[in-house]
Amino acid sequence: MSLREYAVSMAGYNRWMNQKVYQASSRLPHESLAEDRGAFFGSILGTLNHLMAADLIWLHRFASHPARFAALEPVRGMPRPTAIDRILHDRLAPLQAQRCELDRVIEAWAAGLRDEDMERVLSYANTKGVVSHRRFDGLVMHFFNHQTHHRGQVATLLTQAGEDVGVTDLLALLPTQAPE
Repeated sequence: MSLREYAVSMAGYNRWMNQKVYQASSRLPHESLAEDRGAFFGSILGTLNHLMAADLIWLHRFASHPARFAALEPVRGMPRPTAIDRILHDRLAPLQAQRCELDRVIEAWAAGLRDEDMERVLSYANTKGVVSHRRFDGLVMHFFNHQTHHRGQVATLLTQAGEDVGVTDLLALLPTQAPE
C-alpha cells in the first residue's frame, strides 16, 4: 500500500468513526457531553473540539504545501485555531456540522495526494511559534494517528457515560481478499 492509499483509507476511516462517535454523542444530554471527566481535554465535547481544532491547524499547515492542494481551498477560508484546546463550538450540533464538512474536505484532499507530494519537506510553525521542518509523509501519518488516538479517548468517555460506539477497528473497513 502506498502512502497515498494509506491516506485515502485513513480519511475514510476518519469519516466513518466520526459518524459513529457523533451518533453516540447525540444520544447524551448536553450536560453529560460538557461534564469534566478528567480527560486530557476535560469533557467529551472538549475532546471533540480538540480534534476539530487540531485538524484545522494541521490542514492550514498542509494548505501551505508547495502542491497548493485545491481540495484544501475551503480550509483556507476557515479561521485557524490559535490553541489546541480552543472551544470552537459549545454545542454538539454545530460542531458535528463542521466535522462533516471537514471530513469531506479531508477525503477529497487525501484522494488528490501524489507520491511526489509526500517526499517534500513542509516548514511550519506550531501554535507557540516554534518553526519545524518535517517530511510531509510523516506529518500525514501523524495527522491520522492523532485523530485515532483522541477518538479512542472519546469512545472510552462515551462508554463510561453509558453509550456504546460499536466497532471501532479499521479492520471492519478493510475488504477481504482472495487467498493467493
